[in-house]
Amino acid sequence: FVLSTATRESREIKNRMKELGDVNIGAIKEYEQISTRYEFLTEQRSDILEAMQELQSIISDMDKTIKTKFKENFDQVVVNFEEIFKELFGGGHAELTLDNEDNPLESGIDIIAQPPGKKLQNINLMSGGEKTMTAIALMFAVLKTKPTPFCILDEVEAALDDTNLRRLIAYINVVRDETQFIMITHQRRTMESADILYGVSMQADGITKVISQKLDNATRKEG
Repeated sequence: FVLSTATRESREIKNRMKELGDVNIGAIKEYEQISTRYEFLTEQRSDILEAMQELQSIISDMDKTIKTKFKENFDQVVVNFEEIFKELFGGGHAELTLDNEDNPLESGIDIIAQPPGKKLQNINLMSGGEKTMTAIALMFAVLKTKPTPFCILDEVEAALDDTNLRRLIAYINVVRDETQFIMITHQRRTMESADILYGVSMQADGITKVISQKLDNATRKEG
């Protein structure tokens, strides 16, 4: 009985050994290679995760700094906008507000303006000339916050009447010492206020020539 049991167990063991198939002689070496590769990849993954955490920390710090700087500059633009709006319109009131104070970098900005003698209203409800003057006031508010050596204006005053145009020219004459303005215009009054005029003349068909004219104070006063 004992021999019979031992024989059966021996047979079962042999069958299981056959099911395992041929012995892979290179398994140990293959295991060593895979183990080495696994350790290398594990270290690389650890380095990448650490770098990701450092980058996320840097991005978080940058977001805080950018939000702080943006809010500081935005607040200054708001002050400048109110001041310049009054100067260009001869009075009135203007303000800028953020739709989302908690997330200023992705927030929309509302422009509220009140020209003299009118109700406080959104810029979309204003006339074309009023919109132009308000946009110009906002542009100058930004320039005053972050001055630039020169500024190119392409027919920004095309929709302005004589009164508003005179106010704009007067303001530009005040700030022209800080910023050089290059203005593309067809307005005579704007040309008269310039130091130098540049234009294109066609003296013959198909032949154009660039001309320039320096204006002095006497010439501008006569105009």
